[in-house]
Amino acid sequence: MEGAIYHIPAMLHETIEGLNIKPGGVYVDVTFGGGGHSRAILERMREMEDGHLYSFDQDIEALQNAKLQMENGEWTMDNERWTFVHSNFRYLRNWMDYYGVEAIDGLLADLGVSFHHFDCPERGFSFRFSAPLDMRMNQTAKRTAADIVNGYSEEELARVLWLYGELKNSRAVAKAICAARAKSPILRTEELVAASRIPAEHTKELARLFQALRIEVNDELGALREMLVAARDLLKPGGRIAVLTYHSLEDRLVKNFFRSGNLEGTIEKDFYGNNLSPFEVIEKGREASEEEVERNPRARSAKLRVAEKLKIED
Repeated sequence: MEGAIYHIPAMLHETIEGLNIKPGGVYVDVTFGGGGHSRAILERMREMEDGHLYSFDQDIEALQNAKLQMENGEWTMDNERWTFVHSNFRYLRNWMDYYGVEAIDGLLADLGVSFHHFDCPERGFSFRFSAPLDMRMNQTAKRTAADIVNGYSEEELARVLWLYGELKNSRAVAKAICAARAKSPILRTEELVAASRIPAEHTKELARLFQALRIEVNDELGALREMLVAARDLLKPGGRIAVLTYHSLEDRLVKNFFRSGNLEGTIEKDFYGNNLSPFEVIEKGREASEEEVERNPRARSAKLRVAEKLKIED
């Protein structure tokens, strides 16, 4: 959508402060999006005259948007300090190995979906528009939301809607969708809304339906798990990881990982009863201020969690 805002990052200042950027440090922004966080990190690095940033995004439109902004003189990127990686962040470890990076000083992840995705009708992320049922973050990926809606069994569909959308009536919605697709394939957003039999005024339920399908299409939680483990292993002692979450599923995962240092959320203790997590939790779920929510209503659901990797002697 020409002229539209690509993305406004939530709690930008708080997130950058949470990273505690050090001179000469190597940092990773695994969710480049509109480039707001990357730009802020690079500006901080310029003050220190050193360091390098790797920015990940699996959606090539994010890079195209950044290039357009650079051409318009809205901002600049120093290619000597900045590397864009067109990839899903689940491959963080692979790409760091590729670039010869053995350890990093900090990592930032803004797990929210960019404004661009919700506001771009043809991407199919929102029930507000008539569009093909797509929802792919990476447009070169094969599986779309239409494939799931038309290809999953009723039981599989109900499972996805319950796990990822937390829809209380997931079985009834799945049954209604399967009944509708038996007559003709469901290929568009408005067809899915009609098939689900969720009333149009029940926008929260529709949002949960679309959220569930988006998470399944992009394997968002699977990618998040892989990235967290890689970040834990790559972080130097004293290095920090800052994560912005936007729904309970990803927030619970990040919270438990920071507390325990593992995906199971199992807190292991030593002989003396001390927690053996490799992290010290710095931010425990900070929320946006009322003033920020007024300026950016989508920041309302954001939670910032920051953890620091402990030094061996700690």
